[in-house]
Amino acid sequence: MRMMCSRRRFSQGCAECAAAAMFMPWAMPARASEVFSSCGLRAAGKLKTRRSSEIKASPLSIGFETLDRELFDPARTYAHAAELGVKWARCQTGWVRCEKEKGVYDFAWLDEVVDNLLKIGIQPWFNLGYGNPLYTPKADATAVGWVPVFDETAMQAWLAYTEKLAEHFKGRVKHWEIWNEPNIKGFWKPGEPDAAAYAKLVAQTAPIIRARVPGAVIIGCGFAGVPHGYFKTCLDNGLAKHVDKVSYHPYRPIPEHGYDQDVAKLRSVLKEHNAAHIGLWQGENGCPSKKGSAGALSQQDWNETRQAKWLLRRIVSDLRLEVELTSYFLIVDLVGYRGKVNLKGILRGEDYTPKPSYFAYQNLCALFDAETVRSRMKPFKLEGADGIETWAAGFKRHGKPLVAYWAVEDLTKDVPAKQVKVVIGEADKAMMPSPRLLDPLSGALYEIASFDTLPLADYPLIIADKSVFV
Repeated sequence: MRMMCSRRRFSQGCAECAAAAMFMPWAMPARASEVFSSCGLRAAGKLKTRRSSEIKASPLSIGFETLDRELFDPARTYAHAAELGVKWARCQTGWVRCEKEKGVYDFAWLDEVVDNLLKIGIQPWFNLGYGNPLYTPKADATAVGWVPVFDETAMQAWLAYTEKLAEHFKGRVKHWEIWNEPNIKGFWKPGEPDAAAYAKLVAQTAPIIRARVPGAVIIGCGFAGVPHGYFKTCLDNGLAKHVDKVSYHPYRPIPEHGYDQDVAKLRSVLKEHNAAHIGLWQGENGCPSKKGSAGALSQQDWNETRQAKWLLRRIVSDLRLEVELTSYFLIVDLVGYRGKVNLKGILRGEDYTPKPSYFAYQNLCALFDAETVRSRMKPFKLEGADGIETWAAGFKRHGKPLVAYWAVEDLTKDVPAKQVKVVIGEADKAMMPSPRLLDPLSGALYEIASFDTLPLADYPLIIADKSVFV
């Protein structure tokens, strides 16, 4: 059944969001609260969140994938998305849902998604991918992962579909990603993953989009993980001539582990191919809110609080490394995904109510829009964190310093916060006459009496002047 977004259903979603807002946001874990109190921090209100329409620009995105398979009801998510504060949404286009009869295209379902996202201040970006059993009869009904490159008739049909799609959405969607996770067998069927064949697919598809979408931005790769060898082979086969951005999906239980090196290697490979101008997008990454979820990271011991901490660390890690866009997978749990529930949503699949991860992301969105930029702070260090791996990232917002810091702990275990001394350079400290500490997990703000005793948690805490948080 087609999921149509009627005015009535959109209003229903707004009503659900308003009802959810009546409940008090979740509180931080008790042990964390005790450490905050022991550091002499005094409550100073809460961070004011902002609607997506109130934010001009931002590198933060949310996943609206799988609507090609009708795995959730988008009408029930728009009101929540409007309040979230993201400026981007990754949408899968679904050839199989758009062309059910050869040569006949119906984009009505995708029109509704695109138009409703634009209406609330969120820019859709397309993932163009997956096959169509009309042209690959061996594929199942969804044709997920079935590529047209193995059959000339299928390839010509793919190019015709791309042409119609690009013509239809020009003026509304400028950013186009070609295929999803071509480097793993589950998404490159029926043959083995082949970097040269993927580069050829992009080389044939990208010009059709560019010819019809003025100023089109082509995103290549959409890799599962960060496969440097496969990526190099793509570039060896001319991929850089056809793309403006490169995307990847770095699923891992501890977001930071090996991540600096992975991103540095991607940039190094681009530089080796005279393509350093191509930007990096973290296009899909999420964490379940319970053990036993479908999809990646399903076997670790997660809960809703741990999911929220993971989200904070994933997003801030990307911002720290100046990744141009970072997208969280996904807006809502997928009920019935591969016979299970994919619990990576920031809304609960059974009733579309927000999880702690929703509020955590909402807090980041309010603070890390395009007006917050990366800035190296020197000196900066944590004293009293001996034996603990820590990450920190300096930023500036409206010309004033902002720093995030955290302990790189195993998120599948509840590690209590600790006390540390935060050392900030005198020049930066002078720009913080009324320093505040933000707990983005809860949105709570605290007055900082002394930098000598501050909490160190297993998720980012953020220090800036009071004026930065206004």
